[in-house]
Amino acid sequence: MNVYADNAATTRMSDTAIEVMLRCMKEEYGNPSSLYTIGQRAKEILEEARQTVAAEIGAEPGEIYFTSGGSEADNQAIRSAALLGKRKGKTHLISTAFEHHAVLHTLRKLEKEGFRVTLLDVHEDGLVRPEELEAAIGDDTCLVTVMYANNEIGTIQPVDEIAKICAAHGVLFHTDAVQAVAHVPIDVKKSGIDMLSASAHKFHGPKGTGILYVRRGVQLLNLIEGGGQEKGKRAGTENVAGIAGTAAALKETAEAMREKTEHITAMRDRLIEGLSKIPHSALNGDAKKRLPGNVNFCFEGIEGESLLLHLDDRGISASSGSACTSGSLDPSHVLLAIGRVHDVAHGSLRLTLGEDITEEEVDYLIENVAQVVEHLRGFSPVWRDLVQGKREFIL
Repeated sequence: MNVYADNAATTRMSDTAIEVMLRCMKEEYGNPSSLYTIGQRAKEILEEARQTVAAEIGAEPGEIYFTSGGSEADNQAIRSAALLGKRKGKTHLISTAFEHHAVLHTLRKLEKEGFRVTLLDVHEDGLVRPEELEAAIGDDTCLVTVMYANNEIGTIQPVDEIAKICAAHGVLFHTDAVQAVAHVPIDVKKSGIDMLSASAHKFHGPKGTGILYVRRGVQLLNLIEGGGQEKGKRAGTENVAGIAGTAAALKETAEAMREKTEHITAMRDRLIEGLSKIPHSALNGDAKKRLPGNVNFCFEGIEGESLLLHLDDRGISASSGSACTSGSLDPSHVLLAIGRVHDVAHGSLRLTLGEDITEEEVDYLIENVAQVVEHLRGFSPVWRDLVQGKREFIL
């Protein structure tokens, strides 16, 4: 049996999105900036996609910008808020210790440019405490950026509360919603979100296409200079096929979410229950306040890389954390942020389920993870020391 359980890294493109993209590439290949008919048809497709995306997250079409992905969207949102704040003498930014590196590295670069950055704790349950956020806000705070749902452990943050606090203090609020869009209901207006980032390949769309929502009235600064595309805020000829595929995939996945959330949540909980029976294991993050398809465990006494390779031999595609850092030998910064020690964080496994996961596939995951963990512990010197009492168990 083959089970793809790494949907947080990327999803299989939907047939609908592929068909839409092929039609654009074969038939509607015009440049949207051109005045002739083929170009204007391409522009119509572009604007229809903008309307579709806006409708799915509760925004207005004019508040949607298309980018090359979630990382670019994060960069543009954060740098815009920071530089606008600097003009007003506000140079303090607040985020969390377990953000995606697209956010953390941007903040680190801004620190080198003279900005002050506060990274909030996310505690053992992987959740931000709104009261701690409010306590961190000062007169010089210009932006709070907190991800909607964590890309590794899947915990869903109290976004509505955070947005309310930011609004009360006159501080812009950005959320990296790359893992959340189309997987949990999002309404940017009801939540009070000022800026939001998303990426198409996380909801069965194409890689290389992203979404940036910017509330009307919030000024957006350019990362890329050139022509006047995207209302003059993102230069470069638009990827019409990719954008059309993004809109098609978003609509389809959001509709499936509304139909299948109960099923995928049940499969998630079945998987958590099964993996919890493995001795000296622990679920990372809150058991309920997490994405419907996300399961992240640590297993004491093993290395995550070996676990992944053995699972791959059994037809299981999984990860030990973010695909963006999967080549790193360092333990996950997310797991360290929630208090996991280095030795335990090294033995992590992330399984992220798709909408069509079956009970048979979940049981296959449970059976094989348990077998591989037992096998790896059989020749692990760390596990031998733990069993012999030379080290103390942590989990």
